[in-house]
Amino acid sequence: MYEVEIKVPADLEATRERLREAGAERVDARRQRDTYYDAPHREFAETDEALRIRRETPLAEAGVSAAAPDPAATVTYKGPLLEEASKTRTEHETGVDDGEALAAVLSGLGFAPAATVEKRREFWSYDGFTVTLDAVTGLDEYVEIEREVEAESEVDAAREAAVAALDRLGLDADDQVRTSYLGLLLADEED
Repeated sequence: MYEVEIKVPADLEATRERLREAGAERVDARRQRDTYYDAPHREFAETDEALRIRRETPLAEAGVSAAAPDPAATVTYKGPLLEEASKTRTEHETGVDDGEALAAVLSGLGFAPAATVEKRREFWSYDGFTVTLDAVTGLDEYVEIEREVEAESEVDAAREAAVAALDRLGLDADDQVRTSYLGLLLADEED
């Protein structure tokens, strides 16, 4: 499975309005807290890989966290970027019943928490893509457009379609940011 993704800085309110005008459907809104891990056997920063536990809670329409007993959790491995033109990479993800227990398992195996990224996300369905409006704590506002494809041979067509969809929303793929939110936050800490 390949995730074809383009991320650009954007004004979320203006993009939200363009999505509504284009007939896009708002699917969900969530608050996410991503904990990224360092591996004991290699440097993920050098290999361009990532391992994270994501805990998320639903947001009500007004942006307030809805009542939820426990946040849902997923574990994700992201492989190195596969191309220069987008953020396409191999990704494996699965849900877990207990994010805290998984964190303890990773700790026992020598994986150490490296950083945490917190964001508010709105998910929209538009033209066969998931369009995500992101407000990331400590960063600017961003829009991500993505689609998963089964084969590497489908990546170019999916990327070209994403560029065209961004253009229809008044966003410029040439403004793409290929650095992850984690990388952007860590770069800000170094400045």
